[in-house]
Amino acid sequence: MSAAAQDQQVNRRAFAILFGVSAATALGNTGMLSVLPAIGRQIGIPDAMVAAIFSLSALLWAISSPFWAKRSDVRGRKPLILLGLGGFCVSMTLCAFVVSAGLHQLMPPMVVFVLFLLARALFGLFGSAANPATQAYLADRTKREERTQAMATLAGAFGLGTVVGPLLAPLFVLPVVGLAGPMFAFAGLAAVMMWIVKRGLDESTPPAAAGEPQPRARLAFPSLRRGDSLWRDPRLAPFLLFGFLVATCQTAQTQTLGFLIIDKLGVAPVKAQGFITLAMAAGAVAGLLAQWGLIRMFSMGPRELMRWGVAVAALGNVVVAFAPDYAAVAIGYAVSSLGYGFARPGFTAGASLSVDAKDQAGAAGAIAAINGLNVVVAPLFVLLYEAVRWAPFVLNALILAAMLAYALRQAVLRKVSDADASDEATIAGLERGDEGGV
Repeated sequence: MSAAAQDQQVNRRAFAILFGVSAATALGNTGMLSVLPAIGRQIGIPDAMVAAIFSLSALLWAISSPFWAKRSDVRGRKPLILLGLGGFCVSMTLCAFVVSAGLHQLMPPMVVFVLFLLARALFGLFGSAANPATQAYLADRTKREERTQAMATLAGAFGLGTVVGPLLAPLFVLPVVGLAGPMFAFAGLAAVMMWIVKRGLDESTPPAAAGEPQPRARLAFPSLRRGDSLWRDPRLAPFLLFGFLVATCQTAQTQTLGFLIIDKLGVAPVKAQGFITLAMAAGAVAGLLAQWGLIRMFSMGPRELMRWGVAVAALGNVVVAFAPDYAAVAIGYAVSSLGYGFARPGFTAGASLSVDAKDQAGAAGAIAAINGLNVVVAPLFVLLYEAVRWAPFVLNALILAAMLAYALRQAVLRKVSDADASDEATIAGLERGDEGGV
């Protein structure tokens, strides 16, 4: 076998492993999210606190991701991928034990909540190391002309995980462990992936030389004057505002969905789990239909994606708000997910296309930050749901309608175009997985 053929075989094996790492993480996160409402109702944790379990982790994710991205340049990609998988495995295992103790009434609900919050926070702090290191490893191994397709396929691993995770979760709701079973299973999957990475993934970028000065991890544009804020940059600020509010609406709807289905069916939380799973899977498939099919079929650019995305998502929220039964809830959620599947790649690509090649890293970091930080707001929507069941979905629809008007009137959002898109912009514009897995 020639050296070129051997290198190609090694690269295929490496890509398969990286795909597995990304899919396993997304699978575990969305699978866990699908069982959280039933866990909270079963243990007796207030709904808003159940939604808040992801909040601290999301905040830590947004803060630590840029740091781990820089550390992968110093320590190498493989050690950071292993660290991220290890953080995921440990966090999921501790969450499983805490939930199991709560289900067996071995500790009060509020103690379960605090321990659950802290156990999940470990993922935001350490699990965030895997995502940037995985993308950097892939960039190291691909040629410029191959990278866009490779990155797009890797991003598809997150989408695949969002479909499979909720479908697998109910299979592990077993005697003794109950609703904690899926978390034990996902922790085991992460451990298997750690072994595969350890044995099968060759390091591609050697660690930096000892004592070599490294830039500090931060979110900043090198082209901006000192003192200027990334978040006030006129090229990017409209996309960050639009993206934060759209991502907030999606996270809030997803985290409220399980509670709505339990209440709509009027059955025990465990019995409602299968219905929650089907609705979440339908939403994930709708999102993939948008990202993998319709966007390419109709050659939709950022302008069209943002406008159509928020319009369709608003319609779906109205359907969910006034749904008479479970079927209408599931349909409305799928429609909303289709809209988010348009809107999120729209503002991500638009942000990338609006800045120069040298500013792509800063733009990607800012988008990653808002994809994590929006999870912090979700408990407020669940609190609103506890007061008036239809209110959070109507509020979502109003916010999305306002974003439609904003996209139609705001100058930067109106003018964004992919006509002059560079390879760097295309790569940076690809949808990334975020902390919440939604």
